[in-house]
Amino acid sequence: MKQNSQPKWEAKVSSKLTKASPDKTWAIYTDFFNFHKWYPTLATCYGIHGTNGELGCIRFCSGFSISSQGGDGDSNGGGSEKWSKERLVAVDHSNRSLSYEIVESNIGFNSYVSTVKIVPGGVDDQEGCVIEWSFTVDSVEGWKLDEMKKLYEEGLQGLAKRIDDS
Repeated sequence: MKQNSQPKWEAKVSSKLTKASPDKTWAIYTDFFNFHKWYPTLATCYGIHGTNGELGCIRFCSGFSISSQGGDGDSNGGGSEKWSKERLVAVDHSNRSLSYEIVESNIGFNSYVSTVKIVPGGVDDQEGCVIEWSFTVDSVEGWKLDEMKKLYEEGLQGLAKRIDDS
């Protein structure tokens, strides 16, 4: 009997926002079905199950550059659009934290769970904030964890800039 001895990868990235309040930033994340409006490389994001921002809801996301083939195409030899279906599995409004998992995708991620936490950046809770984004995933064929973490850092920096500039 073959056992799955796939090692888990874990990483965490963060970005400081100097203008956007924790409440404003949290509202963007809890608008789970409209994340494409803020995330730089995400072309499409919309709800396919449940109510936006509520536990168990599922969104469809496509057009991003992360995949197990490094964005160079898929296993079918083409440059098909990368997509995932993501389910909201935890929401803690008082601590501004949420978690989601990929339930289906063509990007090669297995057992993927991501957590986002919005941490206040100032004494009065309104002087900016820090977005902390962590994930666990089975090791991804054709990738190194450091490469994947770098893509997450770049995406989060772009997102933070868009939020701060709005």
